[in-house]
Amino acid sequence: MTETDRRTLLRQAGAGLIAASGAALAPFPAWAGEAVTLPFGNGERPLVAYPGKRPLLQMTARPPQLETPFAVFDEGVITPNDAFFVRYHLADIPTVIDPEAFRLTVSGHVDGPLALTLADLKAMPATEIVAVNQCSGNSRGFVEPRVAGGQLANGAMGNAHWTGVPLKALLDRAGVKAGAVQVVFEGLDGPVLLETPDFAKALAIDHARDGEVMLAWAMNGQDLPWLNGYPLRLVVPGFYGTYWVKHLNAITVTDKLYEGFWMKSAYRIPDNSCACVEPGQAPKATVPINRFTIRSFLTNLADGAAIRAGRTALRGIAFDGGSGIRAVAVSSDDGRSWIDASLGPDLGRYSFRPWTLSVDLPAGAHVLRVRATGNDGATQPMEPRWNPPGYMRNVVETVRVRAA
Repeated sequence: MTETDRRTLLRQAGAGLIAASGAALAPFPAWAGEAVTLPFGNGERPLVAYPGKRPLLQMTARPPQLETPFAVFDEGVITPNDAFFVRYHLADIPTVIDPEAFRLTVSGHVDGPLALTLADLKAMPATEIVAVNQCSGNSRGFVEPRVAGGQLANGAMGNAHWTGVPLKALLDRAGVKAGAVQVVFEGLDGPVLLETPDFAKALAIDHARDGEVMLAWAMNGQDLPWLNGYPLRLVVPGFYGTYWVKHLNAITVTDKLYEGFWMKSAYRIPDNSCACVEPGQAPKATVPINRFTIRSFLTNLADGAAIRAGRTALRGIAFDGGSGIRAVAVSSDDGRSWIDASLGPDLGRYSFRPWTLSVDLPAGAHVLRVRATGNDGATQPMEPRWNPPGYMRNVVETVRVRAA
C-alpha cells in the first residue's frame, strides 16, 4: 500500500465511527501520575494510562512506547490486555479505523490477489495459540557497556491467548506461485516524514506457510487492543516482536529477497551462535534477528526486597523460542548450588511456563538466581552477552534480598 492510499483509507474511515466499537483512539493519554525509577542510569519513567491501558511505564509519547511494570507478571501466566506493552516504530499511527471499510490485501507472486474484509477472515476456520510477544530490546537498559536504543527494563514482553486465521490458509487461497522467496507485511502506521522508511517486515516463505504464523483479531478473548494492533496483527510464535506487525493490512509475496530498511539494515544481530561480540566491537557479519533466546524470571520478589526470615515461597516464569521449558532451577547462594523448581501448567511451547519453589532463607543477605533449561537443551548464560544493538539479553537473572 502506498502512503497516499494509506492516508486515503484513514480519512475515509473517519465517517460513521461508533466509539464503543473500539474503532477510534483518543489522541492523548487519559491520565498521567507518579514516576517510577528503573534500576539503571536515567531510569526515571512516568506512569501513563492510555485509552484501554492501565498505567504503564512511558518510554516515549510519539510514537507510544509503553513498558509493562514488572509486578504484572506475578499476577498470572497470561498478561492482561490492559497491561500488555506497546511498541511502535513510526509516529503516524492510525487513530480511526472503520472495521467495516477495513481490507486486508494479499498480492505479489500469487495466482489470485485477495482483498478480504474482517468478516471474510472471521468466516475462515480459526486457530488459537498462547504465545509470548517480546521486544527485541527487552532489558536493554541493563546492558553494560550501555548501548543506544530504548532503555527498557524487563517489561517489554507479554504472554497472551491469540485467536485468528493461519497465514498459510490465506496464502493457499491466493495461490503462491513457484519461486516464491519471502512474504512481506505492512500495517496502517507510517512515517511522519517521507524520507523515513515505512515499517515492513518479511518472513521466509516456508516459515510463513508453517501453519503457526497467524493473523490475529482477538487477544485473550477480546478484540485486539488498539495499541496492540487493532483490528488485525501478525503473530509469529517464538520470534521477536519486530515481526508481529500491527494494524496489518497488506501482505505481499515476493520472488526475491526483500531489502527494506527494517530487514536489511535494522534489527540485525551478529552472525554467530551466541549473537554476541566483545563489548565495543562491531560484528563481522550480521543476520536478521529471529527466534527468542531462553529466559526465566523470579516474579514475586523485587531486587532489594526486605523479607521475613524462614521458609519463603518463590515463583516466576520461564519461556523460550518454541522448544518449551524442561526445567527451572533456583539458587539462593549466588549460583554455588541449585534446586529444581516445580513447573506449573503447560499452556504450549510458546507460552510463559510458571514455576514455584519454597526455600529456607535465614536472617541475612541472599542472592537469588533463576535459570531455565529448554527441551532443546539450551540454557541461560551466567554472564551477559553483548551486541551493539543490545538485543536478546537472557543472562541468568539475579535478585538480592535481605531476610530479617
